[in-house]
Amino acid sequence: MHKHVEWDDPGADSVMRHFQQDNSGHSEPGPGDILSARHEGAVVRVKVEAYVDGTSIGDVAAIIAVDNGRRLKSHGKLALGDTVRLPDACRALEPILGDPDDRDQDG
Repeated sequence: MHKHVEWDDPGADSVMRHFQQDNSGHSEPGPGDILSARHEGAVVRVKVEAYVDGTSIGDVAAIIAVDNGRRLKSHGKLALGDTVRLPDACRALEPILGDPDDRDQDG
């Protein structure tokens, strides 16, 4: 049984919005694909097991804190290994993780 998740709105990072502008390279997710979404501010990666009617079904493979890039075992009621449903509309592009001041800068 899957765990019900209220995914964050991907906003400008929407995968579907991105592919509306450029459909090249877009295909339906399949078994083994890793998709990203946002849940309560964290990045959640889902390993797809099945794809049905615009929704991927799979297990949580990673939970990542956006502010520092740290890997988490759980976040809120979501934990690694939970089986979830991820609608296409909730898929999000990966953000740049961590504090921008910690990154190397040219010059």
